[in-house]
Amino acid sequence: MRRTISFISFGFLALSSAVAFAQNSQPRNLILFVPDGLRALKVTPELAPAMAAVRDKGVNFKNPHSLFPTFTMANASGMSTGHYLGDTGTFSNSIYTGHPVQSVPSQLGTVVPFIEHDQILGEVDKDFNGDYLNEETLLKAARDAGFSTAAIGKVGPTFLFDHTERTGTKTITLDDQTGAVEKDGKLIGIPLSDEMKAALTAANLPLATPGRGDNGKAGDAKTAGTTVANIRQQEYLADVASKVVLPMFKARNKPFVLVFWSRDPDGTQHNQGDSLNSVTPGINGPSSLAAIRNADNNLAQLRKALDDLGLSATTNIIVSADHGFSTISKESKTSPTVKNSYPDTPEGFLPLGFLALDLAKALDLPLFDPNDGNKQVGPNAYPKAGNALLGKDPNKPDLVVATNGGSDLIYLPKG
Repeated sequence: MRRTISFISFGFLALSSAVAFAQNSQPRNLILFVPDGLRALKVTPELAPAMAAVRDKGVNFKNPHSLFPTFTMANASGMSTGHYLGDTGTFSNSIYTGHPVQSVPSQLGTVVPFIEHDQILGEVDKDFNGDYLNEETLLKAARDAGFSTAAIGKVGPTFLFDHTERTGTKTITLDDQTGAVEKDGKLIGIPLSDEMKAALTAANLPLATPGRGDNGKAGDAKTAGTTVANIRQQEYLADVASKVVLPMFKARNKPFVLVFWSRDPDGTQHNQGDSLNSVTPGINGPSSLAAIRNADNNLAQLRKALDDLGLSATTNIIVSADHGFSTISKESKTSPTVKNSYPDTPEGFLPLGFLALDLAKALDLPLFDPNDGNKQVGPNAYPKAGNALLGKDPNKPDLVVATNGGSDLIYLPKG
């Protein structure tokens, strides 16, 4: 009997070939395509023809929902394991671990790391007995069952699908940090196997993922963010998948599972510069729509590769967004912080870390910044990443705030 690999899908559409196959035949291939932050109702034949075709010709799940709107790592933990957040512990993109970061200079010393980072995930695994999720992941189950496996795309959720495999030889992992190094020469991303290095070179593709360029510009309170989609980086990742990994898997002549996690439209929606300090047009502006097209083009490229390689009839495709998206206001009529002035914060707007500031005032507790050496935050200032340790001793806080873009987490370490 074939082993069945199952997981919770929060997506909205799937396509399976109509070719019948016997129970004892070779297992089918699977591509899980994740357009991060995509709203299902934005998929139309005009804007996203490839995704619309999969939906209309396949199975459409009309009532999807995320485990935790709208956080990538929380939902990625569910998609990669089939377990709820109480099992995986990944309640958001920044979490309180209780262990100071030791290996990543940009987050050194913090106990509230941003975990969309390959080295941070490695540290958290070490802190929790080698596997902080403590659940079997999709790609590990697949490779244990004899499948070829690969995870390609946005750093963080991509690696989560086989996060204990850090050699690059059992599962191919390729994300934003592939080929990147620290100032001391230490490799940041998961290493490429010799087989992958040779295949990338033969395909005239670099061994390091290009950056986001202008798409990575988030802007600030005075400067608009990006007006372009994440095209260059995702073209490279789609080329790796279609020109290197899929041909490699075909040559191996065994079933495969490929996860392709598209940063767009989420990345562009976060950084879009179409509506500075305004909720309109927000994520319905031209930059965000271009990001949906960008993700759709990536899916179309993968489908064409399957056709060209003769793999379409034996490959199932699942398109599953991790969450949707919304445009939020940064104004408030109740927060005491709006009565004060803060650096880089327009008058009447909430400062970064406003929840921690409000709680510190209400509870009359000192506030310390875990992302700035546990320094105490003074008047008319805010914690640099929004995270905070509240209490008289930052090493033994009464309360911890992990800032996550409007849906913050509050931890009570002392119970």
